[in-house]
Amino acid sequence: MTSEIADEDWSAWPAPAKLNLFLHITGRRPDGLHLLQTVFQLLDWGDTVHVRVRTDGVIARVGDNAGIIEQDDLVVRAARLLQAAAPAGLGADIRVDKRVPIGGGLGGGSSDAATTLHALNRLWKCGLDEAALAALGLQLGADVPVFVRGHSAFAEGVGELLVPIELPRRTYVIVDPGVSIPTGALFQAAELTRDSAATTIEGFISGAATQNAFEPVVRARYPAVARALDWLGERGRACLSGTGAAVFVAVDGDKATEIAGRCPPGMRAWVANGINVSPLLAPAGDQRR
Repeated sequence: MTSEIADEDWSAWPAPAKLNLFLHITGRRPDGLHLLQTVFQLLDWGDTVHVRVRTDGVIARVGDNAGIIEQDDLVVRAARLLQAAAPAGLGADIRVDKRVPIGGGLGGGSSDAATTLHALNRLWKCGLDEAALAALGLQLGADVPVFVRGHSAFAEGVGELLVPIELPRRTYVIVDPGVSIPTGALFQAAELTRDSAATTIEGFISGAATQNAFEPVVRARYPAVARALDWLGERGRACLSGTGAAVFVAVDGDKATEIAGRCPPGMRAWVANGINVSPLLAPAGDQRR
């Protein structure tokens, strides 16, 4: 069965990546989930999600999303979750231009899912507000709500309790060491520090919160990440992002391209700027081709 909508009715929607400027684990909930504190810095770089409405009720992914099978793909799951609020008979074709490395800790899959929720909420005219979309996003993953909300934020809980924060404009060099790290294995690591003292937004701003609890675990288990941290560490305070493999450093903008161009063999580097508001929050229709 094919869509009844013409090819020109594709629309393109931004799915910005993120950095975790610090990440602490302060405890665990009774259900075993870890309690976190972090600051999400949105970036002006990421994936692009292309969407085309169908009138046959089918949700279909177009193209191969980096080897992820369709039923596990967060964009497909997001669309099917939202479909319950859509008028009967509506479906969608979805294609992702993938730039964010899988397992990099940059939020690519979560951002793609959030973008899918926003895009189809508009295109299907579901009428859900931001809070409702964020609640749906939390069913898909703890990082999805920050992308739905679309603001850099101080986060607590499992990552869903968000306070928007205005961060100074910074330029980052981001390095992908060429490995993908499964999040589940890191959370199960016996050596992971799970009792960090809680901090506050003020504590973060003052520089009291700078560490990623997962960095010692990742450094010990993934030599490629350790090499990337060491190399970037010669150019500033290098940090691990989230629970992935990507590492980053804030640098002067005029030096960023030069640093990225000297990335060691076996790694890739690029430059991105921090933003406080996601381009996904542009007025409806601005993403149309």
